[in-house]
Amino acid sequence: MSDRTRRWLWAALFAGVAVAGALAMWGFTVDDALISIRYARHLAAGAGYRFNADGPSTDGVTPLPWPFLLAPLARAPALAVLARAKVLDVVLAAASAALVGRRAADERAPARVTALLAMAACLPLAAWGASGMETPLATLLATSCVFYIDRAPAAWLAGLAAAVRPELLPWAEVVACGASLARRDRPAAVMRAALFAGAPFAACAVTRRVVFGRFAPLAVLAKPSDLEHGALYAVAALLACALPLLLLAPGALRRVPGAYQAVAAAFAVHVLAVIAAGGDSMPYARLFVPVLPSVLLLHLQFARVAFCKFFWARSVATVALGASIAVVAGPRGRRVMSERAALMRAAEPVLRGDTRVAAVDIGWVSALEPERHVVDLAGLTDPEIAALPGGHTSKHVDGTMLLDRDVSAILLYVDPRPDAYAHAVGSHLARDPVVRSHYALRGVLPLGARAGYVVLGRY
Repeated sequence: MSDRTRRWLWAALFAGVAVAGALAMWGFTVDDALISIRYARHLAAGAGYRFNADGPSTDGVTPLPWPFLLAPLARAPALAVLARAKVLDVVLAAASAALVGRRAADERAPARVTALLAMAACLPLAAWGASGMETPLATLLATSCVFYIDRAPAAWLAGLAAAVRPELLPWAEVVACGASLARRDRPAAVMRAALFAGAPFAACAVTRRVVFGRFAPLAVLAKPSDLEHGALYAVAALLACALPLLLLAPGALRRVPGAYQAVAAAFAVHVLAVIAAGGDSMPYARLFVPVLPSVLLLHLQFARVAFCKFFWARSVATVALGASIAVVAGPRGRRVMSERAALMRAAEPVLRGDTRVAAVDIGWVSALEPERHVVDLAGLTDPEIAALPGGHTSKHVDGTMLLDRDVSAILLYVDPRPDAYAHAVGSHLARDPVVRSHYALRGVLPLGARAGYVVLGRY
């Protein structure tokens, strides 16, 4: 078998495993996917970059370019667009895996097999590989950067990844500058690498400043960072990913090429960046997924220099941890789409006739009626609410504000009892005297077996 054929076969095998994992988790998505889709549908319809068609243009999607990339797919109902976005994600995830497989083909059999098994056991890669979110795009760009780490375009690829996921900027700078230093480039070349890695991020920031009046995404204002939450998130996410166990090889790290040492350093810096950002509210370690294939590429490098017993110990522990997490946590994620579809069917008759609805989870609500105005109680798409005191789900919204916005129905998330409000903003609104005097219980919408939404309708 020729080297070319062998490389193609291993690339196809890794891609096939990635597709199988994504299809196994096809039922997973998050509410934010439908927020981006609503922006994309308005772009496709010529309404501009806005969440509500009758509202102002707002910076409600952290990966600024993503709705523009979805717009060609967005001339359809929201759930149909979501299905198209999920297909796109599977293709992108497969491309990332193929790059790892292409590199694995040049390594010894133990390295190839352990990398394949570790990737197959990684639940976050599978779940976000068919989520309908921008994560697989950021993953492909970051993986391409490490795959081409010895070439000049690596800095641009790193920068594009940071434009899609802003918390990747420190990672991109360390990878770009570290690889340039490993090549013993002149200081001017190192500076160029740093500029290339930061240019796409800077372009997004300037665009935001010109269009929306601030350099940072609106999510930074709506979800202020919390170091304690960020640290807890990082620890839990690193365990959920399992693949970072492969990096516990200090002896091997000292013997790999300098460019790959920079990749390892960038991973450590990314952990700190995620902590500084306050972590994330979404499941399955979303913020770490874009850099996971680069961990596998490092693993392949370690296999060349690591002592056999330590290499096998890390590999077996990683596969075992990943598989156990997938068995325990995977089934819940696979039910998200079906539970959300049942919720939407139940909500349609309850909210029929409501032209203005307020909620924290605005994605699925916005998918029910394309022209319905949705008031975002978390502030992710609403600058006025984002500027209020409080965190992501604890904004100090009151009943007077809802009346001023002519809200006819309020959706409050409960888990698991109808009177146990999961969000602080929901608990506050339920006790607000203005809400009590102008809204009454209309019904309870179940979400799965243990959660749901209380619907308060205006008199």
